[in-house]
Amino acid sequence: MYEAMVAKDTVTLNRVHADDFVLTHMTGMHQSKQEYIKAIAGGTLNYYSAEHEQMEIKVSGNHATLTGRSRVTAAVFGGGRHTWHLQLMFQLVKRDGQWQFTSARASTY
Repeated sequence: MYEAMVAKDTVTLNRVHADDFVLTHMTGMHQSKQEYIKAIAGGTLNYYSAEHEQMEIKVSGNHATLTGRSRVTAAVFGGGRHTWHLQLMFQLVKRDGQWQFTSARASTY
């Protein structure tokens, strides 16, 4: 996912995010899948790198929770380029044999 965000690879981002995906930013702002991918492609969300420090995954049948802590370098919403200690809590569902993100909640750590 992060590789696709850095590369602005909208094909991969569309594939790995469910149609009903919602991202909740640190500010509390919500973005739908379409809004989120459009912001990446259009340069509102610019990701440069992600160094993963910790990943915890819990799977229960066709549902999973992933909590990841990463150092993410990005320039977002017109701000300058910064590196954040970003924690994302994802919900995933397995459909037709493929895992997709259904939601993400961002915070710092």
